[in-house]
Amino acid sequence: MTPALLKEIIAAKQKRQAVAVITDLASGAQRMVARADIAEDPLQQILETGFRFDRSGVHSTVQGEVFVTIHNPALHLVIIGAVLIAQSIIPMAEMAGYDVSVIDPRGAFATDARFPNVKLYADWPQDVLPQLNLDHRTAFMALTHDPKIDDPALHVALKSNVFYIGALGSKKTQLSRRERLLADGFSEAELARIHGPIGMAIGAVGAAEIAFSIMAEMTHSLRVGS
Repeated sequence: MTPALLKEIIAAKQKRQAVAVITDLASGAQRMVARADIAEDPLQQILETGFRFDRSGVHSTVQGEVFVTIHNPALHLVIIGAVLIAQSIIPMAEMAGYDVSVIDPRGAFATDARFPNVKLYADWPQDVLPQLNLDHRTAFMALTHDPKIDDPALHVALKSNVFYIGALGSKKTQLSRRERLLADGFSEAELARIHGPIGMAIGAVGAAEIAFSIMAEMTHSLRVGS
């Protein structure tokens, strides 16, 4: 790898930009392609699969064998609400490779004792979220049940490129939230991005099982699409 190419990869990682390095196995020639540019690339299908599944490997092409190395940004999970379900989700998310951030302005909930070794913000979501780079490798969930906290956070998430948005609450709660967000100017298409009630319908009982259902739904959005 040339110093110039290595410099480009490092710069992309610093900006949380997904890129792939394609190495011609016969000649050793290398090139870099950004995920944003793969529609123009002859290896579009291979690259799409590689980026979606974080999968590097050897591929046979009409030009010969190539090795595609995927450089995706780290996965990031942003949780609004330092609640019991969040405590159950975090270990699962960390095992799946996510960096986790928890935001809750309620000081009694957002404590290091309840959430050790987690990026914890005891501030209003609308003040913190603009600092967190909500990009296509970020999942977002609103878990407080409090419109004063969840709604402003959803405003930010809906205007971002996060791959998953989930919101806790019953169907009645979801309907009320939908009406508020419509009144705030969001379209039906935008609100369709929200998974609510959050999690796959597996008949979950208790915080741990709900966390399983959320992780399954979030993983489906990441790997298969919403």
